[in-house]
Amino acid sequence: MRPSPLRRVLLLTLCLVSTGCVHRIHVTPVPTSAPSSTIPRDLRVTLSPIALEGADHRPGITFLDWPHRDLTQGILDYLRQRGTFASVSPESGDLSLHIVTKLALSSRRGLYHYRIILQADMREASGLIKSYLTEQIAAGSSVRWVTASDRHPIETALQSALEDLLGKIEADRSLYLNDTTRSPS
Repeated sequence: MRPSPLRRVLLLTLCLVSTGCVHRIHVTPVPTSAPSSTIPRDLRVTLSPIALEGADHRPGITFLDWPHRDLTQGILDYLRQRGTFASVSPESGDLSLHIVTKLALSSRRGLYHYRIILQADMREASGLIKSYLTEQIAAGSSVRWVTASDRHPIETALQSALEDLLGKIEADRSLYLNDTTRSPS
């Protein structure tokens, strides 16, 4: 028995929607300024899985796939390029920065808005030194037809959030200097 033409159309539509319309996000945030101060210590960076929030505070964002590996690599590359720390690695460092990332999508005044929230904890072996919270929003287009309509505002919001986070960390430089990195008075 052959499937009916209507059934074929429905199956084809389902296949296209489930595979062809997903916006796979790849971001490459780049520092727009040099660090206001440097911290001569090695930084270990860890990230929690990305939390995605769609309209009406629902979990997930329809047709959006932002792999954790891509976010991690984007943040590591940003931190290395910025040059705030002596070195940045996901494996080792005498300071540890743990980042929780949330992306929320909303629609206002006919445009999609992408809000990135970064919650970060800076630690040493002895424990928590300081926590940071930053939130940045970027406006996108009025439609989400192509991947670029999601990628560009997400990258803009992430880059702004990282600039804000690193500015706060650099302002707290004295908290992160240990006895071997402090200059003599």
